[in-house]
Amino acid sequence: MAHTVVTGPAIPEEVTRPAPVPGPRGFGWGTLVRYVALALGAVVFLFPFYYMLVGSFQAKSDTSIGGAFPIGGWTLNNYKEINSRVDLVQSLANSGIFTAGVILCTVVFGVLAGYALAVLHFRGRGMLFAAMLLVQLVPFQLLIIPLYVMIVRNYHLADSYLGMIVPFAINSTAVFIFRQFFLQLPEDLFNAARIDGAGELRILWSIALPLVRPALLTVTLLTFIGPWNEFLWPFLITKDNSMQPLAVSLANYLSNVAGRATNPYGAILAGAVVLAAPAVALFVAFQRHFTSSDIGSGVKG
Repeated sequence: MAHTVVTGPAIPEEVTRPAPVPGPRGFGWGTLVRYVALALGAVVFLFPFYYMLVGSFQAKSDTSIGGAFPIGGWTLNNYKEINSRVDLVQSLANSGIFTAGVILCTVVFGVLAGYALAVLHFRGRGMLFAAMLLVQLVPFQLLIIPLYVMIVRNYHLADSYLGMIVPFAINSTAVFIFRQFFLQLPEDLFNAARIDGAGELRILWSIALPLVRPALLTVTLLTFIGPWNEFLWPFLITKDNSMQPLAVSLANYLSNVAGRATNPYGAILAGAVVLAAPAVALFVAFQRHFTSSDIGSGVKG
């Protein structure tokens, strides 16, 4: 009696062959060149900050290559001479108030305008957004004269924090950033909240803002640089030394007094360190927060 052998389909050789064990990742020449290039770029970028910091602590100026790697001669006299001529504490306070006021107005008006342009539906919304984009093409220098006449002569806001803050209260770039973030939010979130009886301000505060926190941080950091380093407008609007922000006070010191300092070069670098330190510290502290939000987690199903 013959036996019949039943066989299944043929198994491909690729399936029966054991999978290769992945070996250690190689460190090729391409990776090495890439890391070397990145390291050189970092050195080139950081060297001016290093030179500025080192030069501000030197008793004698040395503009040679060896001056970038000093062995001794460390001192705080450059900072003491600046503080004796410029009230650094008051100037820092003026810059802080000026910058904080601009950031607050920029965030508040930017959130409201961005939410309206992204979420609300009204006639002329696209035209209004296009007009806002066109405003970015107008240089601020063209508006200085009419702004000066309006704020100083009409509103009498010279030598005041309000006079410094008002021209920068609304930033079209911040409006654009918030609008783009709000457009990424699912519209079902807003519709569900409206069905539950929530008003637009409640929706904005409780639903939209928690989901666009990266935009809030981005706008805050980008806005900080402008008023903190702003020189021209505060210089025009403030004549009282006690009201001048740090950038204006240091500019007056460098142009009028720094030449008579013991180490003029070191005094200039010390002033640059005082002006740059808060901005650098802020970016170093908050750089890890530049991440996108998980807006999809707000929708279930």
